[in-house]
Amino acid sequence: MMQICDSYSQKYSLFNAMNRFIGAVNNMDQTVMVPSLLRDVPLLLEELDAAGAVCPPRDAALSPGDPGAYFSRRDMYSHYMLLKSIRNDIEWGVVQPPAGEEAARKKDKLGGGPAEEGEGEEDLEQQFHFHLSGLHSVLSKLTRKANVLTNRYKQEIGVSSWGH
Repeated sequence: MMQICDSYSQKYSLFNAMNRFIGAVNNMDQTVMVPSLLRDVPLLLEELDAAGAVCPPRDAALSPGDPGAYFSRRDMYSHYMLLKSIRNDIEWGVVQPPAGEEAARKKDKLGGGPAEEGEGEEDLEQQFHFHLSGLHSVLSKLTRKANVLTNRYKQEIGVSSWGH
């Protein structure tokens, strides 16, 4: 009984979600031998929807200033590079600004008052769970995107049963 509960809990572990994402991107990276072949190949909105992304309906009259227009017009190469970049950020960390700049920016954001610091500490656990849940959700969607891109690349080069 304990193993069943542990395996259920592990499914929602952030560590396991990161490992699944990194594994999917590594598989994508090993499968895509010639990334330049992905340039100008659209990733269909239906495929992205199946991967868990929220995409607007296809519309020829999307305005250039609309953020949905940018994401809906990205090619497979852009998605490939984005997924690899996120994997590198997870594995190696994100470059932090110098300590002085970061402290000044946080002070500006929070207002720097001692009363506000106490209020922020009271709901740290709630904030943590909110961001943890969001991060898990995003990692799951990105993992599905990496798998969709890998499968689509296999279809594009005509090797549908490769790696199975």
